Amino acid sequence: MSQFEGIWVPLVTPFRQGEPDYEQAQLLAQQLILAGVHGLVVCGTTGEAACLSEYEQAHMLAAILEVTKNTCPVLMGMGGSDTRVLTEKIRRYDDPRLTGFLASAPAYVRPAQEGIRRHFEALATATDKALVLYNIPARTGVNIDLGTCIALQRHSNIVAIKESAGLATQLSGLINCTGLKVLCGDDALLFDALGLGGHGAISAAAHVRPDLFVALYELMRATRYAEAKLLFEQLLPLIRLLFSEPNPAPVKAALALQGYIHDELRLPMTPMSLAGKTKLADVLDSLTQVSGQGPHHSMATDHTGHALLKLLS
Repeated sequence: MSQFEGIWVPLVTPFRQGEPDYEQAQLLAQQLILAGVHGLVVCGTTGEAACLSEYEQAHMLAAILEVTKNTCPVLMGMGGSDTRVLTEKIRRYDDPRLTGFLASAPAYVRPAQEGIRRHFEALATATDKALVLYNIPARTGVNIDLGTCIALQRHSNIVAIKESAGLATQLSGLINCTGLKVLCGDDALLFDALGLGGHGAISAAAHVRPDLFVALYELMRATRYAEAKLLFEQLLPLIRLLFSEPNPAPVKAALALQGYIHDELRLPMTPMSLAGKTKLADVLDSLTQVSGQGPHHSMATDHTGHALLKLLS
Protein backbone atom coordinates (compact mmCIF):
# COMPACT_ATOMS: atom_id res chain seq x y z
CA MET A 1 0.00 0.00 0.00
CA SER A 2 1.33 3.42 -0.98
CA GLN A 3 1.67 6.23 1.54
CA PHE A 4 -0.95 8.22 -0.40
CA GLU A 5 -3.76 5.70 -0.09
CA GLY A 6 -6.41 4.91 2.48
CA ILE A 7 -8.53 7.16 4.66
CA TRP A 8 -7.02 10.55 5.43
CA VAL A 9 -8.67 13.12 7.70
CA PRO A 10 -8.42 16.90 7.16
CA LEU A 11 -8.26 17.95 10.81
CA VAL A 12 -10.61 20.54 12.21
CA THR A 13 -9.01 23.33 14.20
CA PRO A 14 -10.47 23.30 17.73
CA PHE A 15 -10.98 26.71 19.31
CA ARG A 16 -11.40 27.71 22.93
CA GLN A 17 -12.61 31.25 23.61
CA GLY A 18 -11.54 32.36 20.16
CA GLU A 19 -8.02 30.91 20.19
CA PRO A 20 -6.73 27.68 18.63
CA ASP A 21 -6.70 24.84 21.16
CA TYR A 22 -3.50 23.03 20.19
CA GLU A 23 -3.73 20.48 23.01
CA GLN A 24 -7.24 19.48 21.96
CA ALA A 25 -6.06 19.16 18.35
CA GLN A 26 -3.27 16.84 19.50
CA LEU A 27 -5.71 14.65 21.43
CA LEU A 28 -8.02 14.48 18.42
CA ALA A 29 -5.13 13.53 16.12
CA GLN A 30 -4.06 10.78 18.52
CA GLN A 31 -7.59 9.37 18.65
CA LEU A 32 -7.86 9.34 14.85
CA ILE A 33 -4.55 7.51 14.54
CA LEU A 34 -5.70 4.94 17.13
CA ALA A 35 -8.85 4.46 15.04
CA GLY A 36 -6.67 3.44 12.10
CA VAL A 37 -6.71 6.44 9.74
CA HIS A 38 -3.90 6.42 7.22
CA GLY A 39 -2.98 10.12 7.13
CA LEU A 40 -3.80 13.62 8.39
CA VAL A 41 -4.09 17.03 6.74
CA VAL A 42 -3.41 20.15 8.82
CA CYS A 43 -4.84 23.55 7.90
CA GLY A 44 -7.04 22.42 5.04
CA THR A 45 -10.48 23.82 4.26
CA THR A 46 -12.01 21.80 7.10
CA GLY A 47 -9.33 23.23 9.39
CA GLU A 48 -10.57 26.79 8.73
CA ALA A 49 -7.11 27.71 7.45
CA ALA A 50 -8.45 30.85 5.77
CA CYS A 51 -9.23 32.22 9.26
CA LEU A 52 -5.88 31.30 10.83
CA SER A 53 -2.85 33.56 10.86
CA GLU A 54 0.39 32.18 9.47
CA TYR A 55 1.69 32.04 13.05
CA GLU A 56 -1.31 29.94 14.11
CA GLN A 57 -0.96 27.67 11.10
CA ALA A 58 2.71 27.01 11.85
CA HIS A 59 1.97 26.27 15.50
CA MET A 60 -0.90 23.94 14.62
CA LEU A 61 1.36 21.98 12.29
CA ALA A 62 4.10 21.79 14.93
CA ALA A 63 1.59 20.55 17.50
CA ILE A 64 0.35 17.76 15.24
CA LEU A 65 3.83 16.70 14.15
CA GLU A 66 4.79 16.49 17.82
CA VAL A 67 2.21 13.76 18.47
CA THR A 68 2.31 11.89 15.16
CA LYS A 69 6.05 11.24 15.53
CA ASN A 70 6.34 9.75 12.03
CA THR A 71 3.68 7.12 12.83
CA CYS A 72 1.26 8.77 10.42
CA PRO A 73 1.95 10.87 7.29
CA VAL A 74 0.95 14.53 7.56
CA LEU A 75 0.17 17.02 4.80
CA MET A 76 0.04 20.80 5.26
CA GLY A 77 -2.74 22.65 3.47
CA MET A 78 -1.72 25.38 1.04
CA GLY A 79 -4.31 27.75 -0.36
CA GLY A 80 -4.04 31.14 -2.04
CA SER A 81 -3.90 32.96 -5.33
CA ASP A 82 -0.35 34.35 -5.42
CA THR A 83 2.15 31.78 -6.68
CA ARG A 84 5.15 33.71 -5.37
CA VAL A 85 3.73 33.99 -1.85
CA LEU A 86 2.88 30.30 -1.73
CA THR A 87 6.28 29.14 -2.99
CA GLU A 88 7.96 31.25 -0.31
CA LYS A 89 5.61 29.80 2.32
CA ILE A 90 6.30 26.23 1.23
CA ARG A 91 10.06 26.80 1.53
CA ARG A 92 9.61 27.78 5.19
CA TYR A 93 8.00 24.44 6.04
CA ASP A 94 11.13 22.27 6.08
CA ASP A 95 10.37 20.03 9.07
CA PRO A 96 11.59 16.53 8.11
CA ARG A 97 8.53 14.99 9.82
CA LEU A 98 6.21 16.70 7.31
CA THR A 99 5.26 14.44 4.41
CA GLY A 100 4.18 17.15 1.98
CA PHE A 101 1.52 19.65 0.98
CA LEU A 102 -2.09 19.65 -0.16
CA ALA A 103 -2.52 22.59 -2.53
CA SER A 104 -5.68 23.84 -4.19
CA ALA A 105 -5.83 25.68 -7.50
CA PRO A 106 -5.55 29.49 -7.24
CA ALA A 107 -8.90 30.75 -5.98
CA TYR A 108 -10.94 33.72 -7.24
CA VAL A 109 -8.55 34.79 -10.02
CA ARG A 110 -9.70 31.94 -12.31
CA PRO A 111 -6.48 31.37 -14.32
CA ALA A 112 -6.26 29.44 -17.58
CA GLN A 113 -5.17 25.82 -17.47
CA GLU A 114 -1.63 26.86 -18.42
CA GLY A 115 -1.56 29.15 -15.40
CA ILE A 116 -2.83 26.37 -13.15
CA ARG A 117 -0.18 24.01 -14.49
CA ARG A 118 2.65 26.51 -14.02
CA HIS A 119 1.37 27.40 -10.55
CA PHE A 120 1.57 23.79 -9.36
CA GLU A 121 4.91 23.24 -11.07
CA ALA A 122 6.31 26.25 -9.20
CA LEU A 123 5.04 24.89 -5.88
CA ALA A 124 6.43 21.42 -6.57
CA THR A 125 9.81 22.82 -7.57
CA ALA A 126 10.00 24.85 -4.32
CA THR A 127 10.20 21.71 -2.17
CA ASP A 128 11.58 18.20 -2.12
CA LYS A 129 8.43 17.01 -0.35
CA ALA A 130 5.35 15.52 -1.98
CA LEU A 131 2.65 17.73 -3.47
CA VAL A 132 -0.96 16.58 -3.56
CA LEU A 133 -3.23 18.54 -5.89
CA TYR A 134 -6.63 19.61 -4.59
CA ASN A 135 -9.38 20.06 -7.15
CA ILE A 136 -12.40 21.78 -5.65
CA PRO A 137 -13.91 24.11 -8.28
CA ALA A 138 -16.92 24.97 -6.10
CA ARG A 139 -14.52 26.90 -3.85
CA THR A 140 -11.77 28.01 -6.23
CA GLY A 141 -13.87 28.85 -9.29
CA VAL A 142 -11.69 26.76 -11.60
CA ASN A 143 -11.45 23.07 -12.46
CA ILE A 144 -8.10 21.33 -12.83
CA ASP A 145 -8.75 19.62 -16.15
CA LEU A 146 -7.69 16.05 -16.85
CA GLY A 147 -5.15 17.19 -19.44
CA THR A 148 -3.53 19.48 -16.88
CA CYS A 149 -3.30 16.59 -14.41
CA ILE A 150 -1.69 14.39 -17.06
CA ALA A 151 0.92 17.10 -17.66
CA LEU A 152 1.52 17.65 -13.94
CA GLN A 153 2.10 13.98 -13.16
CA ARG A 154 5.43 14.27 -14.99
CA HIS A 155 6.82 16.25 -12.05
CA SER A 156 8.37 13.78 -9.62
CA ASN A 157 7.03 15.60 -6.54
CA ILE A 158 3.38 15.65 -7.71
CA VAL A 159 2.07 12.33 -6.48
CA ALA A 160 -1.69 12.48 -5.88
CA ILE A 161 -4.89 14.47 -6.21
CA LYS A 162 -7.81 15.10 -3.89
CA GLU A 163 -10.69 15.15 -6.38
CA SER A 164 -13.75 17.11 -5.27
CA ALA A 165 -15.38 18.21 -8.51
CA GLY A 166 -18.22 15.75 -8.02
CA LEU A 167 -17.95 14.41 -11.57
CA ALA A 168 -17.74 10.64 -12.03
CA THR A 169 -16.28 11.08 -15.52
CA GLN A 170 -13.40 13.19 -14.25
CA LEU A 171 -12.82 10.81 -11.34
CA SER A 172 -12.68 7.85 -13.72
CA GLY A 173 -10.37 9.72 -16.10
CA LEU A 174 -7.92 10.54 -13.30
CA ILE A 175 -7.88 6.91 -12.16
CA ASN A 176 -7.46 5.44 -15.62
CA CYS A 177 -5.37 8.06 -17.44
CA THR A 178 -2.87 9.33 -14.89
CA GLY A 179 -0.33 7.80 -12.57
CA LEU A 180 -1.55 9.95 -9.69
CA LYS A 181 -3.02 8.46 -6.56
CA VAL A 182 -6.66 9.57 -6.61
CA LEU A 183 -8.21 10.42 -3.26
CA CYS A 184 -11.94 11.10 -3.15
CA GLY A 185 -12.88 14.48 -1.68
CA ASP A 186 -16.65 14.06 -1.96
CA ASP A 187 -17.64 11.82 0.93
CA ALA A 188 -21.01 10.93 -0.61
CA LEU A 189 -19.12 9.47 -3.60
CA LEU A 190 -16.66 7.43 -1.53
CA PHE A 191 -18.11 4.01 -2.32
CA ASP A 192 -18.32 4.77 -6.05
CA ALA A 193 -14.80 6.24 -6.08
CA LEU A 194 -13.31 3.15 -4.46
CA GLY A 195 -15.32 0.95 -6.80
CA LEU A 196 -13.85 2.78 -9.80
CA GLY A 197 -10.35 2.07 -8.54
CA GLY A 198 -9.74 5.17 -6.45
CA HIS A 199 -6.99 4.91 -3.89
CA GLY A 200 -8.78 6.32 -0.84
CA ALA A 201 -10.20 9.59 0.45
CA ILE A 202 -9.42 12.77 2.28
CA SER A 203 -12.64 12.72 4.23
CA ALA A 204 -14.00 15.35 6.61
CA ALA A 205 -16.79 12.95 7.59
CA ALA A 206 -14.19 10.43 8.76
CA HIS A 207 -13.64 12.56 11.88
CA VAL A 208 -16.80 10.83 13.11
CA ARG A 209 -16.58 7.04 13.49
CA PRO A 210 -13.23 6.89 11.67
CA ASP A 211 -13.13 3.17 12.43
CA LEU A 212 -16.11 2.66 10.10
CA PHE A 213 -14.53 4.62 7.25
CA VAL A 214 -11.32 2.61 7.63
CA ALA A 215 -13.38 -0.59 7.69
CA LEU A 216 -15.16 0.48 4.48
CA TYR A 217 -11.82 1.03 2.77
CA GLU A 218 -10.49 -2.31 3.94
CA LEU A 219 -13.63 -4.14 2.81
CA MET A 220 -13.30 -2.62 -0.65
CA ARG A 221 -9.62 -3.60 -0.84
CA ALA A 222 -10.63 -7.15 0.08
CA THR A 223 -13.31 -7.10 -2.70
CA ARG A 224 -16.03 -7.70 -0.11
CA TYR A 225 -18.31 -5.36 -2.02
CA ALA A 226 -21.68 -6.41 -0.60
CA GLU A 227 -20.48 -5.84 2.97
CA ALA A 228 -18.87 -2.55 1.95
CA LYS A 229 -22.06 -1.34 0.30
CA LEU A 230 -24.11 -2.16 3.38
CA LEU A 231 -21.64 -0.30 5.61
CA PHE A 232 -21.60 2.70 3.29
CA GLU A 233 -25.40 2.83 3.27
CA GLN A 234 -25.30 2.91 7.07
CA LEU A 235 -22.81 5.80 6.94
CA LEU A 236 -24.66 7.78 4.26
CA PRO A 237 -27.19 9.49 6.59
CA LEU A 238 -24.26 10.76 8.69
CA ILE A 239 -22.37 11.94 5.59
CA ARG A 240 -25.40 13.81 4.28
CA LEU A 241 -25.98 15.55 7.60
CA LEU A 242 -22.32 16.52 7.91
CA PHE A 243 -22.63 18.42 4.63
CA SER A 244 -26.18 19.72 5.10
CA GLU A 245 -24.72 22.98 6.41
CA PRO A 246 -21.39 24.66 5.57
CA ASN A 247 -18.34 22.56 6.43
CA PRO A 248 -16.86 22.27 9.05
CA ALA A 249 -19.74 23.39 11.29
CA PRO A 250 -21.55 19.99 11.32
CA VAL A 251 -18.28 18.07 11.81
CA LYS A 252 -17.39 20.26 14.77
CA ALA A 253 -20.90 19.84 16.15
CA ALA A 254 -20.55 16.04 15.92
CA LEU A 255 -17.15 16.08 17.64
CA ALA A 256 -18.54 18.36 20.36
CA LEU A 257 -21.47 16.00 20.88
CA GLN A 258 -18.96 13.19 21.29
CA GLY A 259 -17.03 15.26 23.82
CA TYR A 260 -13.84 15.76 21.82
CA ILE A 261 -13.83 19.54 21.19
CA HIS A 262 -15.79 22.71 21.92
CA ASP A 263 -18.38 23.61 19.31
CA GLU A 264 -16.68 26.83 18.29
CA LEU A 265 -15.78 28.34 14.90
CA ARG A 266 -14.35 31.63 13.69
CA LEU A 267 -16.45 34.10 11.77
CA PRO A 268 -17.65 34.09 9.09
CA MET A 269 -18.26 30.41 9.94
CA THR A 270 -21.03 29.79 12.47
CA PRO A 271 -22.08 26.70 14.44
CA MET A 272 -24.55 24.17 13.13
CA SER A 273 -28.21 24.96 13.72
CA LEU A 274 -30.03 23.45 16.69
CA ALA A 275 -32.30 21.53 14.31
CA GLY A 276 -29.23 20.10 12.58
CA LYS A 277 -27.63 19.11 15.89
CA THR A 278 -30.78 17.32 16.97
CA LYS A 279 -30.78 15.24 13.78
CA LEU A 280 -27.06 14.65 14.17
CA ALA A 281 -27.53 13.33 17.71
CA ASP A 282 -30.06 10.80 16.45
CA VAL A 283 -27.77 9.61 13.65
CA LEU A 284 -24.79 9.30 15.98
CA ASP A 285 -26.93 7.30 18.37
CA SER A 286 -27.96 4.90 15.60
CA LEU A 287 -24.32 4.35 14.62
CA THR A 288 -23.46 3.01 18.07
CA GLN A 289 -24.91 -0.30 16.88
CA VAL A 290 -22.65 -0.44 13.81
CA SER A 291 -19.36 -2.31 14.11
CA GLY A 292 -16.28 -1.69 12.01
CA GLN A 293 -15.42 -5.39 12.49
CA GLY A 294 -11.73 -4.52 12.65
CA PRO A 295 -8.92 -4.32 15.19
CA HIS A 296 -8.90 -0.54 15.44
CA HIS A 297 -10.02 1.45 18.47
CA SER A 298 -13.38 3.18 18.09
CA MET A 299 -13.82 6.85 18.91
CA ALA A 300 -17.56 6.75 18.75
CA THR A 301 -19.62 5.26 21.45
CA ASP A 302 -19.01 6.96 24.78
CA HIS A 303 -20.97 10.16 24.19
CA THR A 304 -24.19 9.21 22.43
CA GLY A 305 -27.91 8.86 22.99
CA HIS A 306 -29.33 10.89 25.90
CA ALA A 307 -25.90 12.29 26.68
CA LEU A 308 -25.78 13.85 23.23
CA LEU A 309 -29.20 15.40 23.60
CA LYS A 310 -28.15 16.80 26.95
CA LEU A 311 -25.27 18.60 25.27
CA LEU A 312 -27.76 20.37 23.02
CA SER A 313 -29.42 22.13 25.92
